[in-house]
Amino acid sequence: MIKLHHVPQSRSMRTLWLLHELDVPFEVVLHPFDKSLRDPAYLAISPAGRVPSLEIDGETIFETGAIGEYLCEVFSPDGLGRMPGTPERKDWLVWMHFAETISQHCAALTQQHIALRDDAMRSPIVMKLEAARINKCYDALEARLAGQEYLLKSGFTAADIGVGQAVYLGQYFARTDDHPNVAAWFERISKRDGFVKSLPTGKTLFDQRFFEPWPVV
Repeated sequence: MIKLHHVPQSRSMRTLWLLHELDVPFEVVLHPFDKSLRDPAYLAISPAGRVPSLEIDGETIFETGAIGEYLCEVFSPDGLGRMPGTPERKDWLVWMHFAETISQHCAALTQQHIALRDDAMRSPIVMKLEAARINKCYDALEARLAGQEYLLKSGFTAADIGVGQAVYLGQYFARTDDHPNVAAWFERISKRDGFVKSLPTGKTLFDQRFFEPWPVV
């Protein structure tokens, strides 16, 4: 049995989406977005106290990129994955891990807008810089998606899942209005059943659809 440790609307949503696309049996253990991830019992599974972590066949894996690569190797090497020796392997790896480039900026903005409760702790400069960096990531995606429907010319893969989930979070802080290729691609992949099933239900981490740099004047 596969057991995914998951915080809704966090990086672990990427793994949840992938598991739904793989259509394999799995169990989800929900965690809140708080310090409970620092509990010693959870640190034994994920030493940095982060999600996702995955328990599979008596072993544990953490780090989204590693989890994604492993699951594709085991369950979909020629579908959602691209294995060593195949023509698209290099590009698949690049875009699989580009998801984390976007996610680090989303994490910084989530901290600024949500985790920091005292306005005196927030930084308008950090908010503006990180939102601008997400837009730079959109620039790279816009160029990549010119003339093609997915990040790889051969079709939808786990790379679209990883980057797609990062863009899902990115849009809370930087809109895709000036990136039509990105917007069309995201609309396409967000209609997939796997994405819809990975969305949070009930109370969500983000209490509004878009966060302007603070303070709003």
